[in-house]
Amino acid sequence: MPLRAVLWDLDDTLFDYTGSDRAGVLRHLRTEGLLAAYGGEEVALARWRTAMETQFARFLAGELGFLEHRRARARTFLGVPLGDAEADAWFGRYVAHYEAAWELFPDAVPALEALAPLVRQAVLSNSSTANQERKLTALGIREHFEAVLCADGLGHAKPAPEAFRAACAALALAPAEVVYVGDRLDVDALGARDAGLAAVWLDRAGTGGERLPPGVRRIRELTELPDLVRGVIGFGAPSTIR
Repeated sequence: MPLRAVLWDLDDTLFDYTGSDRAGVLRHLRTEGLLAAYGGEEVALARWRTAMETQFARFLAGELGFLEHRRARARTFLGVPLGDAEADAWFGRYVAHYEAAWELFPDAVPALEALAPLVRQAVLSNSSTANQERKLTALGIREHFEAVLCADGLGHAKPAPEAFRAACAALALAPAEVVYVGDRLDVDALGARDAGLAAVWLDRAGTGGERLPPGVRRIRELTELPDLVRGVIGFGAPSTIR
């Protein structure tokens, strides 16, 4: 079956979420005069990541809405009770620093532009639709995607097969006609593979070793992706691309 679309993860695939978040939270804690009180840079960052992972997992499980998960992150990190308005204000000040640090990876736009004449492109993210739409617009790449499909709208989150299949259905494509590209081997690549999509793991750090799970291809940079799509290494002859 010909490959017709690339479905993208966004955070830490096209967008440097980890770098932007690190810069944003450190600026926020310095501005608030809290960095020393929370153990200095690395200890505070570890505490921040733990709060994020814990509360974002609750958002993905449907226990919290997106705004509520942000409030819970503020309360968990600070370790003090905050009213909703206080939590919103505190987290909002972090967001201002975080957004000021937003950056795409340097290989993102070249890959998107090279793929544009070959395949359709869309985003599948575990974040909220409003958040990712705003991010893509601010980063100047929204026009590359015909759809932005997120867990809150689909009712399922990666790595559940239902999330990937719902995204394919929204594009009116069979899973076998779609390749998913993401930075997480477990959530992105294996989830996509198990849902019947072609799966590409973006392993920027080269942490995966020499052996890969069956049905997963690995790239180190997004500039490798167009050749994969053209069939130089993998997904069928160039003549099958539509």
